[in-house]
Amino acid sequence: MRSDRAEDYQDVPRSVAVMPKAFAAESRTGRHSHPRAQLLYATMGLMTAEAEDGTWVVPEGHALWIPPRLPHAVVMHGAVSMCSAYLAAEAVAGFPARARVIQVSPLLAAVIAALTREPVLYAVDGRGGHLAALVLDEIGRAPETPLTLPLPRDARLRRVCLGLIADPASPFDLDAWALRAGASRRTLTRGFRQETGLSFGDWRTRARVVRALALTADGRPMREVAAAVGYRSPQALRLRMDRLLAGAGQGPDKG
Repeated sequence: MRSDRAEDYQDVPRSVAVMPKAFAAESRTGRHSHPRAQLLYATMGLMTAEAEDGTWVVPEGHALWIPPRLPHAVVMHGAVSMCSAYLAAEAVAGFPARARVIQVSPLLAAVIAALTREPVLYAVDGRGGHLAALVLDEIGRAPETPLTLPLPRDARLRRVCLGLIADPASPFDLDAWALRAGASRRTLTRGFRQETGLSFGDWRTRARVVRALALTADGRPMREVAAAVGYRSPQALRLRMDRLLAGAGQGPDKG
C-alpha cells in the first residue's frame, strides 16, 4: 500500500515519486519543507499556501511548484484531494527558483494519475520511467498563472502587503498606506513594480481576489465574501475571480 507520509518519498531512488492524499476541510500542514521539490496538485477543492516570498491560491486543476527546501504552509478550504509529486533536486536543476502556480494540462493530469498506479520503485527503463520523464517535461513547459501574490523584501512594502492581506477590505489608498509605512508615495509605487511586478492597485486587487476564492471555497455566501474583501457588488467580484482564474490581465481595482 502506498504511504501517505511525505517523508517516505524524500529518499526514493527515482526522479519522481507521487503521493495521493485527502484532507478534511480546514486542515493545516503547519510550516515545513522537503529535501525534494514538490508539485502540489489539487485534484479536488482549493488550497492556499504561504512562504516567506509569497502567498498562493491553488484551485482544482492547478498545482503549486515548490522548490526544494522552501519552508511553506498549506491550508485546505473545504475538503481537498491532492496528489504531490516529489521531484529529485538533480532532476529539476533548471526549474524556477521561486514557487509558482501552474495550470495542470490534461496530459500532465493523466500522466500523474497513471504514475500513481505504478509501483513507487517503478522500472526506470519501463513505463514508470517514461511517465516520470513526461511529468518533468510537462512541469517544465507549464506557464505560470496569476494565482500568485508575491511578497516584497523591503520592510516598508512588506508592511503594506501584510496589512492588505490581514484586511483586504481596507479603504486606505496608496497615500494612506505610504504614511503608515513611513515611505513616500513614489517609493511605494516604484517598489511595488520592482519587487512584485505589479502596481499597488493590481497587487491589492489580487490580494482581494485570492482571499475571496478561499472564502468562497469555505462555503461563505458571495455577498458576505464581497463585503469581506472590499467589493460593493458581488457581481463585480465574481467577474474579477473569473478573470483571475482565466489568467486574464487585471486593471486597477474599482471594486
